Amino acid sequence: MMTGKQDFLDRLAQFLVLAVGLFSFGNAAFMIIWPMEWYVAIPTVITTGPPNQHFIRDIGIAFAVCGVILTYASFNIHARWLAAFAGALFLTFHGILHIYEVSAGICSPDVFIADAPGVLGPVILVYIALGILFVRQRIAPAGLPKRALLNMMNQQSPHESEYMQEIADAPGHAFEKMMHFAPAALHRHEAPSVLFHAARLGATLAEDCGPCAITAANGAMADGVARSKVNLMLRGKKGLPADEAMAFEFGQAIATQSADAVELGDKIEANYSRGVRFELAMTAAIVRSYPAMKRGLGLTKSCSLFDLEV
Repeated sequence: MMTGKQDFLDRLAQFLVLAVGLFSFGNAAFMIIWPMEWYVAIPTVITTGPPNQHFIRDIGIAFAVCGVILTYASFNIHARWLAAFAGALFLTFHGILHIYEVSAGICSPDVFIADAPGVLGPVILVYIALGILFVRQRIAPAGLPKRALLNMMNQQSPHESEYMQEIADAPGHAFEKMMHFAPAALHRHEAPSVLFHAARLGATLAEDCGPCAITAANGAMADGVARSKVNLMLRGKKGLPADEAMAFEFGQAIATQSADAVELGDKIEANYSRGVRFELAMTAAIVRSYPAMKRGLGLTKSCSLFDLEV
């Protein structure tokens, strides 16, 4: 779930990737602008043979490309994790080359140990950052292997498997395009999670799709909304506190194209902020696309035919 503001671990992952990007930039500038000075500044480089300014600058350009990609990735690490991986590829193979050379006896263990912090350290930091995101499932789905992603979806929401498999089987990279679109429905930065998911469930229930409602309910719990609260939402706004009931109604009004959406949105904006109104409106509008797609494919199951409880 990529909802809510970044926490400490998110910021740590972002910082690690940015730090490696800036390190790559610094090393690149040194190699490109002062190649001979770089050659003598790194003691172990001298052991590899005589200097060649052209080749030093060539490698410096490779480091500069890594720096550009990693810095770009760091500003939105959850969605750009694949860019971070791509930016680390040269650093990875550079590290593998050093490991090969020491294992083959081309360079001594002392040289390898001296080089390791600058050669292996940065790329390890990138993979630690990506590991933090993967373990916590804080990444955009686009970029994951299709089969792995389908298996994850089948485990988390088995009733979605038929629908997602049909999209996966469609020609023209339809599944990949869908995975780029999906995170937009989960954009939550400012809105309280309970209001956000009240609006989301209100819109989903208005579309009369039971499996969709259960998927949205599971998403709410994954985002920290209490199970008891989620089950109240699944039964409608009755029993919810006033603000949560208003958010639920707002989602319903958007889904049913009711004129009440304007008045409810104004109240939410007055009580919270324009940003909260925006996030509730965005999730309510976008989440409707899933039941609409199922309905078009003949795969919708009415809420009345489904046990709406988690």
